[in-house]
Amino acid sequence: MIAIVDAVELSQDLIRCPSITPADAGALDVLQAALEGIGFVCHRLKFSATDTPDIDNLYARFGDTAPNFCFAGHTDVVPLGNPDSWSVDPFGAEITDGVLYGRGATDMKCAVGAFVDAASRAITAGTVKGSISLLITGDEEGPSINGTTKVLDWMAENGEVIDVCLVGEPTNPLKLGEMIKIGRRGSMTGALTVTGVQGHTAYPHLADNPLPRLIAILDALANTKLDDGTDHFQPSNLQLTTIDTGNPATNVIPAKATAGFNIRFNDIHTGSSLTEWLHEQCAAVGGQYDLDIKISGEAFLTPPGDFSALISRVVKEVTGVEPELSTSGGTSDARFIKDYCPVAEFGLVGQTMHKVDERIAVSDIRALADIYAAILDGYFTARG
Repeated sequence: MIAIVDAVELSQDLIRCPSITPADAGALDVLQAALEGIGFVCHRLKFSATDTPDIDNLYARFGDTAPNFCFAGHTDVVPLGNPDSWSVDPFGAEITDGVLYGRGATDMKCAVGAFVDAASRAITAGTVKGSISLLITGDEEGPSINGTTKVLDWMAENGEVIDVCLVGEPTNPLKLGEMIKIGRRGSMTGALTVTGVQGHTAYPHLADNPLPRLIAILDALANTKLDDGTDHFQPSNLQLTTIDTGNPATNVIPAKATAGFNIRFNDIHTGSSLTEWLHEQCAAVGGQYDLDIKISGEAFLTPPGDFSALISRVVKEVTGVEPELSTSGGTSDARFIKDYCPVAEFGLVGQTMHKVDERIAVSDIRALADIYAAILDGYFTARG
């Protein structure tokens, strides 16, 4: 008889591993032991790339037939900030007044614990009509180079097909049950450098000041309305993040000036179309410039359908809350998984993620495990 994995106990064991990205610190060993104990076959996958740290990842599967319900998440966590600001040991996983404290409690070790709890229930009950898998990376809080993308490549090369995926990121703003993510905005960062000719401020005709051109370009970028939003996405926005000349002198016209910006964009745009628009704005002002663009993810949407309806129904049954289908917030590894199957995100309340004294109510962890268990039951029941 397979023992039911307790979501809270596994969450505590995971939190006690100080897995600040890119360190694993034994977190995947803890998870692998729990999964193998309930019948999963585990694959540890370490990937490398130039100028990035090696990352340990885990793909685990119970069953060998379709459909394959995948849970995706991560065991790496962000740094602590000032450790002295914590009221508890950040890796002590202490429970005080019904609240579990520790780095990674909300983002997202407790969601991993809840899913393993749910999977153990489904396996014990014999309701798995297909397969359950977990795709767990140690690189979600890092550069996301040697994590989920490479695990997905490995899966494709090895015939591992997933039919749907639930990502356990903390999706709820204030209360468990409020929000399911069915898409994410795209994100791109730009570094704009405008070049001129250095000179004396008293002899501007002998120089070429790049600052007026930079200001003109930034004015055009900051004051252009990109769109009005769509049915599922809020309006796209461009935010300036830095402006610098590196010029400490008051009597020197600088040779160049730089600015940084970030664009969060909806599915009206692509990274490519926005890059073209940015070059048009720069060219319209004229002069020499260099534009370095990095696209960390394209906008995507999993249209509302059977999968999101199942999650919504279960969430309301367990919490009594009617969840919103949302695309708000930042990016997640769902941006990679959407190329392989329908993907949605549902996890804990994110109020304290990345903060000092990160914490979550124990009752929410257990409710999340109930939600995941009911989702698995509903998914496999619908497939006979």
